[in-house]
Amino acid sequence: MSSHQDLNPQELKLKGFKAYAVDTAAGPSHDYRRRDFYKVALVTSPCTVHYADRSLPISGPSLMFANPHIPYAIELHDPRLTGYSCLFTEAFMKENDRSESLQQSPLFKVGGTPVFHLDGAQAAYAEGIFQKILAEQRTEYLYKGDLIRTYLQLLIHEALRMQPTESFVQHKNASSRITALFLELLERLFPVESPGQAMPLKTAQDFAQQLGVHVNHLNRAVKEVTGKPTTAHIAERVITEAKALLHHTSWSTAEIAYSLGFEYPTYFNNFFKKHTSTTPLAFRRDAERVAEA
Repeated sequence: MSSHQDLNPQELKLKGFKAYAVDTAAGPSHDYRRRDFYKVALVTSPCTVHYADRSLPISGPSLMFANPHIPYAIELHDPRLTGYSCLFTEAFMKENDRSESLQQSPLFKVGGTPVFHLDGAQAAYAEGIFQKILAEQRTEYLYKGDLIRTYLQLLIHEALRMQPTESFVQHKNASSRITALFLELLERLFPVESPGQAMPLKTAQDFAQQLGVHVNHLNRAVKEVTGKPTTAHIAERVITEAKALLHHTSWSTAEIAYSLGFEYPTYFNNFFKKHTSTTPLAFRRDAERVAEA
């Protein structure tokens, strides 16, 4: 099985999709852990998929559907993770105006069951489709996007015909799991790559809503596990990114303020000074002097 190391995230952004074989024995699986695109995966190694308030163990071949709006984490039970995966944007799947079918699928259904266990015949069928997708994306066929969408639809409808797995288990330590997913969701907002890219999540309430838990529940869990409130984690990460942008870009403080979710530059200045005891401009000047020394 080939590795997925040749996955180029920029290529996905240009074409709207990217398929690859997964084999962590051939290298690190950073791309497999990407959470910013929709995903259909054939998982053939034992693992557990963790969500904010539940976990789903996978012991055999399974189809997994992931939505970028639903944070999750994968715990491996074997050093080697194998299978296939296809990442794609929502725009790619909606190009043929099949949104009605997708809205009813486990891929788009918030609160649904996103993992389907396969028997031998179903696993062979799914693997055959992934192999066709892998082969098709390497061709110069003008309409290969349409063909790949059709293959993805076959995987989606194969899952719709099956009963979803219901073996969810509650976490023995839900606070730890919620905290881990909160921190992952927070980290996913960075780095900020454009001054026109504003942070979509700014408050504890924003994060709680994205995780599907009450804000008080999130705050209690994070404080219990880390000893610090949710707002402190958010502030620390924003300050870290602000310092990086001041040091490594030529963006104005107003542009940095906007990209980090501040409505006005003065709010950003006050926030930065509160947490660093200096102003953004003073920090930038000091960083430039150190670089020139």
